Amino acid sequence: MALPPVLQNLRIPVVGSPLFIISNPDLVIAQCKAGVVGSFPSLNARPAPALEDWLKRITEELAAHTAAHPDRPAAPFAVNQIVHKSNDRLQHDVEMCVKYKVPVVITSLGAQPWLNDAIHSYGGIVLHDIINIPHAKKALEKGADGLIAVCAGAGGHAGALSPFALIEEIREFFDGPLLLSGAIGTGRAILAAQAIGADLAYVGSAFIATKEANAAQGYKDMIVASSGEDIVYSNLFTGVHGNYLKPSIIAAGLDPDNLPESDPSKMNFGSGGNTEAKAWKDIWGCGQGIGAVKEIPTAAGLVERFEREYNAAKARLGGAPARVAAE
Repeated sequence: MALPPVLQNLRIPVVGSPLFIISNPDLVIAQCKAGVVGSFPSLNARPAPALEDWLKRITEELAAHTAAHPDRPAAPFAVNQIVHKSNDRLQHDVEMCVKYKVPVVITSLGAQPWLNDAIHSYGGIVLHDIINIPHAKKALEKGADGLIAVCAGAGGHAGALSPFALIEEIREFFDGPLLLSGAIGTGRAILAAQAIGADLAYVGSAFIATKEANAAQGYKDMIVASSGEDIVYSNLFTGVHGNYLKPSIIAAGLDPDNLPESDPSKMNFGSGGNTEAKAWKDIWGCGQGIGAVKEIPTAAGLVERFEREYNAAKARLGGAPARVAAE
């Protein structure tokens, strides 16, 4: 099945994942101008009325870029909605997405038919992130257009399954848009995601260490200095298992090798669960693919590196380097 038109003709097959606190209009606009899908969680725009300001700015700047550069138009952008009972802004934020006709909406921690219907009302598409097969089937039953397989090694909230296992099982019953998340930090890894059955790579951690990202300088420097061995998988901080930078856990006064389990029924995405340290603010989420991050470039510079590596890997396998359309 071909990708929907909105996801075709990207510079490379990449969607920048929505990064809590970190993704802002500057990063999203830079990603889209560079030719990949940029995204942000709607909850990053605070207070709630700020979301309309963000959507207006992003929509207008991307339209202006496309008008000025018809030969290399901006990629579409996406907004992430947390579909969880703790999110009291969901209705408002979905209404804003409808008003500004956001091309792609990414849903997490719950699937709701009414939300999918709202986005479909103007021609938008909904991608739902999942970590296992039951979640994948439920999302599709409720009207999602595509799936994001969040596999072992992904930054922040992540599953524990290998991409080789999860992608293969999804493809047994779904031939629609499928994205892969998990330790993707090079153009070679982007091509590998396609080779095992995904359409697009879902990349987050590498974009944290870019100049436009709203992350503390210490966070960016820690990513550059770290590798996959510096990632800890725990549910202590939010009630949901995720991957975090070990040095940030140590800096918060905790022992990364002896973290207790948290009560999953007490999810809290703004606090540190059973700790004084706050997830995302003090405990920094990150994926296992950061060994490839050696510097802090612009978002455009990172996309350029990905493109060089992607095309070089494709050429080695006998494929012609080219702008990515529907694979």
